[in-house]
Amino acid sequence: MTSHQTTQTMKPATAAKKLGVYLEATPAEFQEGVVSRAELNALQTDPPEWLQELRRNGPHPRPVVASKLGVSIAGLARGGVTEPLTTEQIDALKQDDPEWLRKERATQAEVRKEAVRIKERDAARAEQADRD
Repeated sequence: MTSHQTTQTMKPATAAKKLGVYLEATPAEFQEGVVSRAELNALQTDPPEWLQELRRNGPHPRPVVASKLGVSIAGLARGGVTEPLTTEQIDALKQDDPEWLRKERATQAEVRKEAVRIKERDAARAEQADRD
């Protein structure tokens, strides 16, 4: 008996998320098809021009916008940013530096600091438990 391996495929939305691009801005053939694991790997290692352009100029999905601004996705929503933004729009926001963005960046910095504190605390506890 021979085993048949099926090719793993994913929906275009999943592939776009893994590639860090906004699905609606991708070419129609990408949006309408399915993407195999091999095709995804090929897109990641040797991105075509349309993918390079999307990554460079956008529009970018919310996780990418949040990362570029240094805030959380929830922070974007609190700031009223609900639509994908281009790199130019993100740069303009950084330049304007509105109050909500400063506040959300400070909040994000506190969250990161707390995460580091908890990680260090847990490591110290684990080390203490190993000694006991």
